[in-house]
Amino acid sequence: MSQLKNKKWLFSSDCKGRFSEVMHLDAMGRQTIIFNSLKSAFNVLERRTGNYSGRPRFIMAQEILNEGLGVILMDYGELWRRLRRAAHDAVSRTTVQNYHPTQTKEATVLVSSLLEDPQIDIICKMEEEALMRAAQRYDIFLRLFDRVRADIATGGERPSFSASLLRNHDRYHLSEPEMTFLSGQMYIAGFETTSTTLMWWTLAMVAFPQVQRRAQAELDAVVGRSRLPTFEDAPHLPYVRAVVREVLRWRPPVPFGVPHAATEDDWYEGMFIPKGATCLANIWQCNHDRAIFGEDADDFRPERHLDEGGELLPGPIETNQEGHVSLEREGVVPDTDTFIDTEFLCDHPTPYDCRIRPRFPEVVSILSEERERFKGD
Repeated sequence: MSQLKNKKWLFSSDCKGRFSEVMHLDAMGRQTIIFNSLKSAFNVLERRTGNYSGRPRFIMAQEILNEGLGVILMDYGELWRRLRRAAHDAVSRTTVQNYHPTQTKEATVLVSSLLEDPQIDIICKMEEEALMRAAQRYDIFLRLFDRVRADIATGGERPSFSASLLRNHDRYHLSEPEMTFLSGQMYIAGFETTSTTLMWWTLAMVAFPQVQRRAQAELDAVVGRSRLPTFEDAPHLPYVRAVVREVLRWRPPVPFGVPHAATEDDWYEGMFIPKGATCLANIWQCNHDRAIFGEDADDFRPERHLDEGGELLPGPIETNQEGHVSLEREGVVPDTDTFIDTEFLCDHPTPYDCRIRPRFPEVVSILSEERERFKGD
């Protein structure tokens, strides 16, 4: 059990090979079930969702730090359903299109910052600063939420998750603290997973230069060298989208997902799952399941997401709306020389050095013009 400390998901993957695709751990009477295959995770957690929609009790993380309002760690119930409905409506496939201008602007700022301070540490610093601010929790969330409310009153708000909650307040029947916490937690969850994916994506481009070159060639062929990529380019960039999908498969930002709890005793293929057991889907192992992805499941190979004609295959991960512009706009810029620390961690990459520079002279002027266009927004 001591080996679970830093490489929980790698240890679990090792156990699958030696023992079973379903593991049972007993830690001083606390029962934990780990599903190490896509088949077992889907058959139990998805097909029997009525028995596994609960959450274990998190006294510190949920009841103290989040005042019982953390939707991700909240047990199934009426409040959870209302919060989930609000969150789902605000980030639906249709609604997120309203966020495209903001995403495009922030992607441009990120790429420009990487050129001015060409260290990938900038992404880490952005994450650390954001999480430090978020540590103040309710106070800062409330101030930001009130600012959005004021912008709505003056007609100057931009599309945002908070604005959606405020404009549909009567529909969701949420209190002020509930809306405030939901906005803040969506921000924290989205920021950490996105920044982690950006760091892994950059390392993948460093470690697999042949992938970087092919993605850059597709960008040059579709976008050219006189402008930056946009969301409208996405359907014409299957390989770039396959790279994004492969990053999410190869290095999932949350390797163990969110814990579930069994609300009643259950059985799965002759194995007993006791009531109250914590149940975890080993997303890392599911994403490296050789029964699904083949013997090269551990390799970084974007081609696995393309058909014989080079078009993107249907898949569970939709990358149109999140990460597309950030990763593509970075793809216009870097030609990377690197020194890699080869000890991969599953959550964040271990520190590594790289050098980022423009691939062609026009990059700086294109970014400058784009940033000028966003001034005043």
